[in-house]
Amino acid sequence: MKKILFIVPHRPGRSPAQRFRFEQFLDYFKKNGFSYEHSHFISDRDDKHFYRRGAYFRKIKLVLKAIFVRLKDISRASEFDIIFIQREAFMLGTSFFERGFRRSKAKLIYDFDDSIWLGDTSDANKKFRWLKYPGKIANIIALSDMVFAGNKYLANYASYYNTNVRVVPTTIDTDVHKRIPGNRLPNGKVCIGWTGSMTTIKHFEHAVPVLKKLKEKYGDKIEIRVIGDESYGNDELGIKGQHWDKKNEIRDLSVFDIGIMPLPNDEWTKGKCGLKGLQYMSLEIPAIMSPVGVNTEIINDGVNGFLADKDEEWVEKLSILIEDSELRKKIGQEARKTVLEKYSKNSEKDKYIQYFNEVLAQK
Repeated sequence: MKKILFIVPHRPGRSPAQRFRFEQFLDYFKKNGFSYEHSHFISDRDDKHFYRRGAYFRKIKLVLKAIFVRLKDISRASEFDIIFIQREAFMLGTSFFERGFRRSKAKLIYDFDDSIWLGDTSDANKKFRWLKYPGKIANIIALSDMVFAGNKYLANYASYYNTNVRVVPTTIDTDVHKRIPGNRLPNGKVCIGWTGSMTTIKHFEHAVPVLKKLKEKYGDKIEIRVIGDESYGNDELGIKGQHWDKKNEIRDLSVFDIGIMPLPNDEWTKGKCGLKGLQYMSLEIPAIMSPVGVNTEIINDGVNGFLADKDEEWVEKLSILIEDSELRKKIGQEARKTVLEKYSKNSEKDKYIQYFNEVLAQK
């Protein structure tokens, strides 16, 4: 068997990028001749502090731990056929470790699904921004034998530094992502939902003025839920953030009647891969998304979802879905078809095997 070493920050099952870009394919890789190991440095315990404000001593310890883990990875890199780096090997502004992997006998595949060369930093870690050097992403791309980019926008950027770039969309395991029938709010309430994390809750905030107008219009007929940032709250909208739990993720999302993905239109969001929208769509939840980046490729407006830019569009299209349950059902069904055909694990899994074999065949 050929061996792959996955270089990632988080433990398995924790990070959406890892889960939806390669972890869900691991069994398939094994069936097709590729064994693997997973190397991460952020543990469950570390996770509680990494995205929180303060905890500087723990964060320094985590950096030292990461250095130790990555030096060990470099020392054994030649035992593997492929080193697969997701986003970056190390959280600070150096490509030292990637250069170490490059010197090994293994082929280097680099995978990214955001405009990370722009250096977006979580609010909790803004004080450490000076330690990061986003320009290292270009260096890592140039070092790699092959690059997996989550969409065409990212691929265009990568193509400036590497001629061996493949567009590999973020995908959903549609065998797992199936809506749980009857898991709805009582009394016919319509649930408008958003799922994300502490680092992306700022994008949800773009929808707050719209949601306030809808709350004024529909009152208790609607309920708004936020999953992924349990510290978030909005008393006016009756929102108390809900903890994300992988075990109950499908059950929690199945409560949504409408899923929203609001985004600002900037260089960072143009690189996003539409994961929130694809999750909703896979569960037959009609999605309304900002017309930014790959969202305009995923959504056929009015057929398998809606695109909305200005607040007036958001209010209008959300109102249409709130008032028409049959339309919600019809669009939800079309949405799942789209995911099955273009953005599912089953539709894309053979590409990974093809690309792995291609990179191994390179001289």
